[in-house]
Amino acid sequence: MYWNPLPAIHELATGDCLKSDWPKRNWRNTPGPFYGAETDTCWTGRMSAPRHVMYDDDYGQEFIYRQPQNVEEVKQVLDAAWDDPWTGYAADGDNHWTPATVREWWADRRRLSEWATGLLSNWSISANEDEREAATGARDLLAYLDNGMAAYLRGYVFWLSEGREPVADDTLPEL
Repeated sequence: MYWNPLPAIHELATGDCLKSDWPKRNWRNTPGPFYGAETDTCWTGRMSAPRHVMYDDDYGQEFIYRQPQNVEEVKQVLDAAWDDPWTGYAADGDNHWTPATVREWWADRRRLSEWATGLLSNWSISANEDEREAATGARDLLAYLDNGMAAYLRGYVFWLSEGREPVADDTLPEL
């Protein structure tokens, strides 16, 4: 199912920790309201939100691989955003994602899987402790791709189509 984090975001977000930069978002972001665009390269996001934030191996930028599913997780992602000195996180993804673009992203999931598999292979044996820690995020991302992400995305497509959270009796759309 899908849980709408927007009320929690509006209640908890303070200052300028979030800005819209959709054209510069990292392609690895899982569809949803949160995304990372041009974030810093200090690798601080996983300290606050290790089950939500991952780093790319291009520039070390942060992206959201799992959208928050409760208020505590929103707080964690907002903490990661707050720690980003470039203010590269945003929470306006709902203004940009459509059911069609979510389906396109999902159809290209093999690209994400191959990227994460290669990263896991390299970083899990790295001499760099930070890369070894980040490898756990790649492992979690791969597990989520295999079990859980499709259900989340079906709920998110419902949210985008219907403008409400699905309930138990609702039929979720296919991806």
